[in-house]
Amino acid sequence: MEYSEVIKIILTSLGSLIVLFILTKLIGNREMSQLNMFDYINSITIGSIAAEMATALEDFLEPLIAMIVYATATIFISYISCKSTVLQRIITGKTKILLDNGRIYAKNFKKARLEINEFLTQCRSQGYFNINDIQTAILETNGKISILPKSGTKPATPDDLNLQVNQEKIVTNVILDGKVLKENLKNAGKTEEWLYKEINKQDKFKIKDIFLATIDGEENLSVYIKIDKSNEHDMFE
Repeated sequence: MEYSEVIKIILTSLGSLIVLFILTKLIGNREMSQLNMFDYINSITIGSIAAEMATALEDFLEPLIAMIVYATATIFISYISCKSTVLQRIITGKTKILLDNGRIYAKNFKKARLEINEFLTQCRSQGYFNINDIQTAILETNGKISILPKSGTKPATPDDLNLQVNQEKIVTNVILDGKVLKENLKNAGKTEEWLYKEINKQDKFKIKDIFLATIDGEENLSVYIKIDKSNEHDMFE
């Protein structure tokens, strides 16, 4: 392979990556678990065309045009499906009730090509080892199963107990891998002087030895030190 061909492959690969990134942002990037069947098929197809474009030494315009056509079609279909409930059901499918009030809907299992063992596996992964604890189970269009527990089995909430609790606030990272995140610290309404003072209250840690430090909604500082040696009692090794 000649040097010029190598350079061309590098350039077309970078070009396909940039185009793929732009098209993905236009389409709307979602997690794989949130993709419906139509989105999943399109993402695979566009990705395959992008790979072909990366190695198209003779003419990379053809796969580029194909990528743009697929992306445009995806955006157009997503738009019109938002305007039509019927079309949306055709493209994304319908939710299916799998279990309700102790009754299993075998016909919906068959339509979804879902085995009962797979259903039980997904139930266990959500913490339901006994389906008697489930009031309703619904198969969503993205393939996930949503579960409504029976009222007697779901955990009690503060509202159930008529308790007043403070609203939790987001935790802010202020030190990451030995570096003070000054902007985050400022957004939390704190100064570096306050940070050093709080660190010294806990122990005389050096900033470079801190892997992570966070401030919670109650303005409490939590510090996590770097530990280079492995845990002798690590059960997952």
